[in-house]
Amino acid sequence: MTYRFERGRLYRMPTHFGPAPGPRQMPVEAHSDPTQSPRKILVAASFLTDAAALERHLPERFSLFGEPVVTVEFHHMTHIDWLAGRGYAMVHVWWPATFAGTQDQASGRFLAVMWENLADPIISGREDIGHPKLYAEIADPRVFGGTHYCEAVWKGFRFLELEVGSLRDPVPSTAPQAPADGTLMLKYMPRTGDWGDADLCYVTLSPAANSGVSVDHQWVGDGIVQFHRAGWADLPTMYHVVNALADLPVREARSASVTMSHGGKPYLDQRILT
Repeated sequence: MTYRFERGRLYRMPTHFGPAPGPRQMPVEAHSDPTQSPRKILVAASFLTDAAALERHLPERFSLFGEPVVTVEFHHMTHIDWLAGRGYAMVHVWWPATFAGTQDQASGRFLAVMWENLADPIISGREDIGHPKLYAEIADPRVFGGTHYCEAVWKGFRFLELEVGSLRDPVPSTAPQAPADGTLMLKYMPRTGDWGDADLCYVTLSPAANSGVSVDHQWVGDGIVQFHRAGWADLPTMYHVVNALADLPVREARSASVTMSHGGKPYLDQRILT
């Protein structure tokens, strides 16, 4: 007897062995506790660039929201419940943008690219919720002299370096914060055989509300971000991504921080914007 898909269950290729476990579909024995998982150290730095340079990398119906500030974040996570206590690391690159659709409008972080050092979250994140994920080797941050040093590497080629130092406690701000609906992404899958056509292409939103994250401590500091230009032989499948980011002019350094936190959410509230 052949199998049938169960309604309401989440599948990924290969589908022939049943519904797929993962962050949005965990077995009972996982004992999930989103108030505690994951444990995270986040090292981030931002820089001001040119608006025209960023706009070239925004999809249709998007526009910049506020200043053209690019933020690079290294997320180092442990105690991940859906990985049975294991961990992994990821890099986010984003800038503020607004999406104006036919039915929906939202402003927040436009997540341009992510790198992760484990296949499981790359596959589930790309297929389930549309995160623009790529693979890289991401070591734990090196801390020396009070400075956090982070880097991303592919097969020996170091394409991204970030450092944050001169850490100090943040000064409370009374300035009004711009409203943010969440994180915006473009989910795209090519159509097999019709090369150049899309099987699907739409905008997804990770709502900012109910993040589940509890901050244990945060420090602000001074940060430096550097993308290294690559040749095709250095990064055969993603040199175009790294070079586009390396070509962004750095007008001035902006905020930088190191944050320790716990808790999160499985992005079951992810939705499509039209």
